[in-house]
Amino acid sequence: MPLPTIGTTWPPADQGIIFSKMREWQAWWAGDTDTLREVYTSGQATRPSMQKDGLIGAVKRFFWGRQNTDLRRQEARLHIPLAGDICQASADLLFAEPITVTNDKSDEAQERLDSILDEGFHSTVATSAEIGAALGGTFLRVVWDSTLSDTPFIDVVDADYAAPEFRWGRLTAVTFYFIVGTEGQAVFRHAERHELDATGNGVVYHGLYKGTSSELGRLHPLTDHAATEGITVDAEGKIDTGSPGLAAVYVPNVTPSRGWRKHPVGRNLGRSDLDGVEGLLDSLDETYSSWMRDIRLGKARILAGRTALEDNGLGNGATFDLDREVYEAVNVPPGSAKDSGLDIETVQFAIRFEEHQQTAQELTRNILRSAGYSPQTFGEQGEIATTATEVSARDRRTTLTKGRKERHWKRGIRQILQKLVDVDQVLFNGPGGTIAVEFPDGQQDSQLQLAQTAQALATAQAASTRTLVQMVHPDWDETAVDEEVGRIKSGSSMSDPDRVGYGGFGLSDQFEQDDENDEDNPSFPTGSVGS
Repeated sequence: MPLPTIGTTWPPADQGIIFSKMREWQAWWAGDTDTLREVYTSGQATRPSMQKDGLIGAVKRFFWGRQNTDLRRQEARLHIPLAGDICQASADLLFAEPITVTNDKSDEAQERLDSILDEGFHSTVATSAEIGAALGGTFLRVVWDSTLSDTPFIDVVDADYAAPEFRWGRLTAVTFYFIVGTEGQAVFRHAERHELDATGNGVVYHGLYKGTSSELGRLHPLTDHAATEGITVDAEGKIDTGSPGLAAVYVPNVTPSRGWRKHPVGRNLGRSDLDGVEGLLDSLDETYSSWMRDIRLGKARILAGRTALEDNGLGNGATFDLDREVYEAVNVPPGSAKDSGLDIETVQFAIRFEEHQQTAQELTRNILRSAGYSPQTFGEQGEIATTATEVSARDRRTTLTKGRKERHWKRGIRQILQKLVDVDQVLFNGPGGTIAVEFPDGQQDSQLQLAQTAQALATAQAASTRTLVQMVHPDWDETAVDEEVGRIKSGSSMSDPDRVGYGGFGLSDQFEQDDENDEDNPSFPTGSVGS
């Protein structure tokens, strides 16, 4: 379906509530206090009866929704960027270590794929994951630009730039809208629509609209703006990818979407990590702001009577010299200075740091739990050295959340990279092939813990030499493992300064000849251990 010649409202009328919520989440994630004030104070200029109850009243009760009606009172609201920390942690859990992407067609195809992915793909998906954690999901698309690269590559589109269409929970089309320029009240938008043609191949329509901040306006030629004049389309305004499937995918953060369960579009979108914790985040900011207020009020102050002040002359006021040791004699009896206006007092209010600290910690734990994370993930339980098993037990909640997100990302990355390879084959004469994606294992034991485990298995004669080497060095390839097994069998590992010996495993320097393939003989032959 080509783009309409006359645009409609933006954001789409049926998705206005979704974009409004995304704007709120984006403000928490970015720490944009101006937007937070605007979000939580908008709509309050209504009848007082409407402000007391209902949605407007609830918004007004937010810390960031309170208006300062006393101009003499200084605004001192503090924002704690916990929302940003949560979204960043989400991306780090998924992509702190690069994922493994393989092309099963040939070595040449794998080298071609690796070359494309080395151009920032892993950083791209990590960035996309952080934004998706804030907005509930994100889009990935295949793009190509001969002036920048001789291969296609992956780009990110944030969810609040897109108008998606779903059928049976699957993305069938999506239109991206990007503001590319303004002229006074006029706003230029580049519309990019991804859909399938009658044969199931992905096509991309491009259009340039000139409208306003709330309307797309009319369709103009792509050559009317520098941002779109270089896009080459056919007579219908489209580009054919020449391969099956959309050139864009949607990756939800986690599902289901609680607030939009009955919304025709929203029910297919993901759920933000910040969904449902906005009130707790607001209370956390209020707690820290109150804490800082206590600190400001707790500063020591000196109250001095008028007779203790030094007159600076007409119109210049009076000052109090803190370093002055002797004051001029006054005709008052000793001990009656207070009654004569010479009293000097100090005032210092208590700082309720323990109460504020405990409140902030409890709010933080509730926020993390509701967002799907264990406090241990954010260092809330201390930095105690533990085994990977103990860490996994403490991070159980985080591990479950990570697993749910991985399933969405694995499917989305495989789809978009398969489309990337297909586009590369059709438009750039690439080798093609079939893509497989694997995420790295989560927590890993330290070298000492791996060595201790290997020693126990060796003592029990429950693993072959090759299995032990692979266990201690999980990052080694087959060649390195074979070389190390050969050194151990020949008894040279103890004398090789470049390798760590296996004497700590309880193994002798001399091994009886194992079968040619240790995997067919999983246990050590008699006499090979501790001889």
